[in-house]
Amino acid sequence: MDSLFVIKNGRIIDPANSKDEIGDVLVSGKTIKAVGRGLDAPGAKTLDAKGLWVAPGLIDLHAHFREPGQEYKETIETGARAAVAGGFTTVCVMPNTSPVVDSAEAVAMTIKKGKSLKLAKVLPIGAVTAGQKGLSLSSLREMAAAGACAFSEDGKSVADSSLMKKALQVCAELNLPMMSHCEDALLAGRGVINQGEAALRLSLEGISNDSEEAIVARDLVLAASTGCHVHICHISTKTSAALLREAKARGVRASGEATPHHLFLCDEDILENDGKWKMNPPLRARQDMLALRQALACGDIDAVATDHAPHSKEEKSRGFQSAFGIIGLETALALCLSELEMSPMDLIDRLSAKPAKILGIKAGALTPGYPADITVIDPEALWTVDPSKFQTLGRSTPFEGRTLKGVAKFTIIDGRVVRSHGD
Repeated sequence: MDSLFVIKNGRIIDPANSKDEIGDVLVSGKTIKAVGRGLDAPGAKTLDAKGLWVAPGLIDLHAHFREPGQEYKETIETGARAAVAGGFTTVCVMPNTSPVVDSAEAVAMTIKKGKSLKLAKVLPIGAVTAGQKGLSLSSLREMAAAGACAFSEDGKSVADSSLMKKALQVCAELNLPMMSHCEDALLAGRGVINQGEAALRLSLEGISNDSEEAIVARDLVLAASTGCHVHICHISTKTSAALLREAKARGVRASGEATPHHLFLCDEDILENDGKWKMNPPLRARQDMLALRQALACGDIDAVATDHAPHSKEEKSRGFQSAFGIIGLETALALCLSELEMSPMDLIDRLSAKPAKILGIKAGALTPGYPADITVIDPEALWTVDPSKFQTLGRSTPFEGRTLKGVAKFTIIDGRVVRSHGD
């Protein structure tokens, strides 16, 4: 039976429709029926949202669910549960699984598994090259037909510029974005931490800023020559943000994301050789962190994405010899609410409306006729980060023990309340 309910008296924050006002949202079946004041319908139930924000469902452009092949780190189910706990209704998952998601069959499997769970919507990103080996293009057209939302070689860059250009030409033809992990492997070398004071203090090999910036520049040049929409993943340096701004000013089809860990931490925070601080890109200098916040606030950086990258406890127990990556789905919203000096409209724009626009999907807006994917937020609720209580199988986060403000009170997907805070 179709669901019918009204979210009453909430603060509606809907950047796509330029709305920031107290009102109601009527949900009928899987869709939004109406948005306004004094809404009701015969037989409709009521969800009281007084004092809460009612926003379009949050969308994460960049996460790792590890299935197939690495289910001990994360499964599609545990990742989707973590997503809805954090207020995300849609998650784009990277292809660097085992085996790699580089075929129509693998894309279809991910979609089928995601739909069967009836949790967050799981959108697969297809690998750019076969097996992510960088030698030949994967079946981009077939994966697009099977439902891939974008393409990426995440975890590495496509080193061969000629091959990358061919991939961008196909993506332009398909009108799908290329999500670019920008890293020159030769410049990064064996680095495990940002090249800076913390690396010297801990006697660790550093990763230079230019290892990222060189590929950002290359991929933006190739975006200009091919007409493909290139999305720069996990921007971590001031210069990368400037390169993106300059490309946009020239009319290049480009966008970019920053992660909460790069927005709110820097290498000065690293006081010990602990795997919870190891991520790729690494935490950069304070000036880079502050530049990213400014770029996000003014829109040069378009979106916040988690780069949720869970690993086993053992894999994160080796200090800076641990695997790269930290978890992020269940802390991203609260970190942004706690740390960013941005208006609610701008924040929801970066967490929902802009990601939907980048993907070109019917989401990220409280528009009648749109899917009823809605995140109801309590912006003032205080809580302490305790990874042992998380839905993800991952536990490694440098934010452990931090008191944050803000929770997803209700996560609604296709008109179903799939998560309420405390459940």
